[in-house]
Amino acid sequence: MDDIEKETLTGSLRRGAVKKNVAAIHVSGKLTLLQRKLSNVLLLNAYDTLMSQQVHQIDARTLCMMIGYNSNDMDTLKQSLRGLAETVAEWDMLDEEGRQEWGVSSLLSYAKLKGGVCEYAYSPALAQKLDDPKVFALINLNIQRRFTSGHALALYENCYRFVRTGSTGWWSLDLFRRLMGVSESSYYEVYKHLNAKIIKPAVAEVNKTSNIVVTPETKKIGRSVSEIRFKIAENPQLSILDLDDGAGLRNSDIYKRMRALGVSDRLALQWMNEHDEAYVRKQVDYVAGQGGVKNPVSYLTAALKQDFSGSTVSPRNRQQPLSEKGSERAKRLEILQRLVSARSPTQRDADKRLFMSTLDGAARLDFENYGWVSSLNHAQIVMFWQDIVPGAFDEVE
Repeated sequence: MDDIEKETLTGSLRRGAVKKNVAAIHVSGKLTLLQRKLSNVLLLNAYDTLMSQQVHQIDARTLCMMIGYNSNDMDTLKQSLRGLAETVAEWDMLDEEGRQEWGVSSLLSYAKLKGGVCEYAYSPALAQKLDDPKVFALINLNIQRRFTSGHALALYENCYRFVRTGSTGWWSLDLFRRLMGVSESSYYEVYKHLNAKIIKPAVAEVNKTSNIVVTPETKKIGRSVSEIRFKIAENPQLSILDLDDGAGLRNSDIYKRMRALGVSDRLALQWMNEHDEAYVRKQVDYVAGQGGVKNPVSYLTAALKQDFSGSTVSPRNRQQPLSEKGSERAKRLEILQRLVSARSPTQRDADKRLFMSTLDGAARLDFENYGWVSSLNHAQIVMFWQDIVPGAFDEVE
């Protein structure tokens, strides 16, 4: 599990400096690769509303898409959800007042599948810990999808949050075995077995697959290995993996300016995906030039919708021509806008990828340029969303 750098946080995520351990949530038991990916996607879907909503939802097809499981085998999905509900998460850390806090909770308090929708919840105590960026941060799902080993993904999650410091620090072998999900196997109590079957293969896959390079180091008591740590460096050869998941956009000047105004990470990425960069820049320039704005995020939201700067409308957000106002197509576009707006950022990303996977040639290019208002793909888009939300367009038909 990676870590969010404090200087990148704004608004309610900026906490006062406190002296406490870099916290980790340890997961007991053995998670399969599918369960580990599923856990990350569910958390990403719920992350923005962890403390404001007790129940979270994501449609099952989106869920399968995000974990790279393109199957209609709902039994496997049920089994993975059951495994998360039966898996224990444990934390042991210092609170803001320096007092030691230990806690334990199931990863999911409940999950259910109904009408093609997955509904789930976290216990209040675990939700509070997951919401704290010192404890947990979201990993790159594009990178996650490339992993084929649960142990390698577990190693990546537990190393990536230390990428800025360059090392995990020393872990006891007992703790490391727990993090890898092999603590209940006596076979891996022997370091030679642990190294050959878990450490070496996991390190090799992390270095080949992800955007970091890890190097294990050990400490001995006598002849026996007692502790292990991992030196961590960025892997520039695979940094391009970050682009589709927002890291490329995060490096842009306009992204940083929006964050400085208090715009959340996901909202900034969403706007940059929906609009041309030049259009966003003009609206940000306009808002920044007003001075004394009490709520710049709300003001920028309105500016992007209504084009306060007076620039031409962003091609990616181009609306239907006025001649079509009142037409059936215009009504469908209004419904589409409501449907897309109701989705979480995670779901929107999955929807786009899933629909784009059915396109090629000119149709794909038109969708890349205009998104859900693509004229060339209008009929297919309506059918796609009709499948997700049956009856959504009945009022037009």
